[in-house]
Amino acid sequence: MESGVRITPISRCLDRKLVIFGFEVLDLIAVFIVLSVLNLLFGQSSLRWLLVWLPTIALAALLRLGKRGKPEKHLTHWVRFQVLPGTFSAFTESRQPISLPQIGGIR
Repeated sequence: MESGVRITPISRCLDRKLVIFGFEVLDLIAVFIVLSVLNLLFGQSSLRWLLVWLPTIALAALLRLGKRGKPEKHLTHWVRFQVLPGTFSAFTESRQPISLPQIGGIR
């Protein structure tokens, strides 16, 4: 007996991060941007292997080894932590400082 419902198989790992050759997508974008900028600047020189490929391979190796064992998007969260202010508050800063009341003889 055939029902009118169509069944389509789907992946069971929908929340899995996208990894290509062990690198997250943002890491690959960073590596390719460095490669393209260095190639634009030093691509015609005779030292292209030293000035273009060596820093790019070093960056890829640093990202691969530095992020080993770290959670997903570790580098993105670290950069945000370094750039954003250290204290978050739900309230605006007071224009007039309020002195706290003193208790008894304790100062």
